[in-house]
Amino acid sequence: MNLKHLGIYQDSRMETRFRFGFCAVIAVALCICLCGHSVYAGNSKPKNVQVALRAKWSGTPVILEAGLIEDMGLPRFSSTECENAFSIEYTSWLMEHPSALDKFEEMTSIAKGRKIVIFLDYDGTLSDIVPNPEEAFMTEKMRMVLREVANRFPTAIISGRKRERVQDFVQLKNVYYAGSHGLDIEAPLDSTNFDEMDNKVVLYQPAKEFLPEKRKVLNILSERTKGIKGVNIEDNKFCISVHFRHVHTKDLGTLWNVIAVVLEEYQNFRVSTGKKVFEIRPDIMWNKGHALEYFLEILGFGNSDDVLPIYIGDDRTDEDAFRVLRKRGQGFSIIVSAAPKDTKALYSLREPKEVMEFLLGLVIWSNSTTS
Repeated sequence: MNLKHLGIYQDSRMETRFRFGFCAVIAVALCICLCGHSVYAGNSKPKNVQVALRAKWSGTPVILEAGLIEDMGLPRFSSTECENAFSIEYTSWLMEHPSALDKFEEMTSIAKGRKIVIFLDYDGTLSDIVPNPEEAFMTEKMRMVLREVANRFPTAIISGRKRERVQDFVQLKNVYYAGSHGLDIEAPLDSTNFDEMDNKVVLYQPAKEFLPEKRKVLNILSERTKGIKGVNIEDNKFCISVHFRHVHTKDLGTLWNVIAVVLEEYQNFRVSTGKKVFEIRPDIMWNKGHALEYFLEILGFGNSDDVLPIYIGDDRTDEDAFRVLRKRGQGFSIIVSAAPKDTKALYSLREPKEVMEFLLGLVIWSNSTTS
């Protein structure tokens, strides 16, 4: 079923873009006049910009000129006037990506009678973004709601983290787990993918052959970034997460240069960006969007017309899954963001608390439709 036929895509959206796009332009102009500054990443220049530009890069563009590398996340304003201007811009953005809570009844009306499959990112979606990545614990309430959701709908968590680490955080056995941006997939013990011969869950690891080389890249990066204060390198099995949440802006150019030079030597890997993190992974055609399609296939919904995938995520890497849903012409894509950002998602939620509220709503709705 094409979403266009469901009334989700409407011609009136073009009018909305013009009407509220004008407001957004005025808001940005007001902010610049009142604040007298723009998003700034620092003064340092990388020693080899050409090498940096040649490095394999994927994901939403970031500032990369004269050594400026900035995570284009939440805009920062320093006055009440700028906050008001930002509020106008966010209101305009919401017209394009309305709250999934506000549209809940409309969404469940479309979902009625369909086979719902839930896909979730972890950091920033099921847990808050915290200064220390190792302390990104989800709340007990979220865990309880997620357990109930997974009891009613096939549920998968697709994270950039190491699969085992996400499992430690979530502590639920009735969900599918995909770590390393979908490069390391595991099925629940009670799923149809349980291999009785080997007495273990069937795994899918499309980048297994890259593991030895990835370890070399990890060791080199760990050694060469020792002098950069605040860098936290996380080994996520099939990919490497270089967190720069505590790195001073003047050192970002140096960090990027180190990564670019290493990837110039190891051509089988590429880098993308997330929230205060550089993600280094094998350069193969596999991302969260491919993982979503793989899950639908093994669940028996690969060519189904009545399946309704719901994907909720907050990061740039989740955009790959949003694009897949748009291409399939079925399902709901939901971005978690309290600020306007470029996204392919249809709907939005502001924070993990709203994600929990939305998931709880699905549980209650499911109970009412089956009773």
